[in-house]
Order: sequence, then C-alpha cells, then structure tokens
Amino acid sequence: QLQVVESGGGLAQSGGSLRLSCAVSTFTLDYYAIGWFRQAPGKEREGVACINYDSSQTNYADSVKGRFTTSRDNAKNTVSLQMNSLKPEDTAVYYCALKALRKPYDYCSVYGSDEYRVWGQGTQVTVSS
Repeated sequence: QLQVVESGGGLAQSGGSLRLSCAVSTFTLDYYAIGWFRQAPGKEREGVACINYDSSQTNYADSVKGRFTTSRDNAKNTVSLQMNSLKPEDTAVYYCALKALRKPYDYCSVYGSDEYRVWGQGTQVTVSS
C-alpha cells in the first residue's frame, strides 16, 4: 500500500510558526519526492514546496520562499514543512503528496500536481491577523 498522512496543522498568529509533518507508508517505491500543496476556500490548489528523495533539491513557491522550509528523514519515512513568519494569506488546507522518481536526485516541481499520485487528507492551517 501507498499512503501519506499530514499532521501538525492548527491556528497561528501572523508572524508565528507551525510545523507540518507528512508520514509516508510505501513498500513498493525505491525513490519518491514529496510535494506540499495548499488550497484556500474558493481558490485553486497551489504548490508550496517540494523535496526530492536524496534532499539534493528543494523548490518553493515565490509566495513562501524564505519563510517555509521542507526537509525529510528517509529512515523514518517522514517529511516536514517548517512554516515561519506566517501570514493570513497562508490560511488553507495543506496537503502532502507523493511523486514517484526514477532516480533519487530527480527533479521536483512546485508547479502543477499531475505527477503527484498519492495524496493525504489534508490538515487545516489558519493564520489570524
């Protein structure tokens, strides 16, 4: 089975921090990237961050660059998204998603989500003014 589960969402003040975690369960994939996406009410889903398997590449949306950091621990099959300097516009449901890779260093993108085939249920992040 292949599964990802997000946790760590909640309420934060503007300028505050939250840390999201993505737990990955996979027995069939050699390499995979994890992307973070979010969707606010009435808006399209957008990519936030991604990290490839060997952590040689991370990509961030311009809107979060310098504020969010994603990292992973493959031994524990976990990926985190550290969100600092939160803004009200960061309010959304956040998802982690899995993309199969051919190589551990293969590229990941925050633009588009078609190649991320396994999605979590989402965790709510709310940032107040």
